[in-house]
Amino acid sequence: MSNYPESFDHMLAAWNESEPQLVRKHLLKALTPDVRFVDPSIDVTGIEGFENNVHEVHTRLPGAVYSRTSGVDSHHGFYRYHWAIHQNGELLVPGFDVVETDNSGFIISVIGFFGPIPKT
Repeated sequence: MSNYPESFDHMLAAWNESEPQLVRKHLLKALTPDVRFVDPSIDVTGIEGFENNVHEVHTRLPGAVYSRTSGVDSHHGFYRYHWAIHQNGELLVPGFDVVETDNSGFIISVIGFFGPIPKT
């Protein structure tokens, strides 16, 4: 399945937002108030924690571009897809997310992984 909730586009827009004051506007259209965001570098709960992480990453990677690099697969309110971060046209980090949504399509949790899945 390649359909996904509109909240995914708002979450991605927050990562790509160049105006810091507009990041929260996107996140409020994407996340539940108690969203959990986990990847190898962070584990935060709540929209404020998520937003602070976005701003921190923007500071470390100015001008970076965040994109989904695959379709979106789903079942039972869980979604998976690949993503990448590019800066100045160079690939910085490829990754993979598993996202859970509520019945309204708002994001409950994002579990991110960096790099490809290791071979056995």
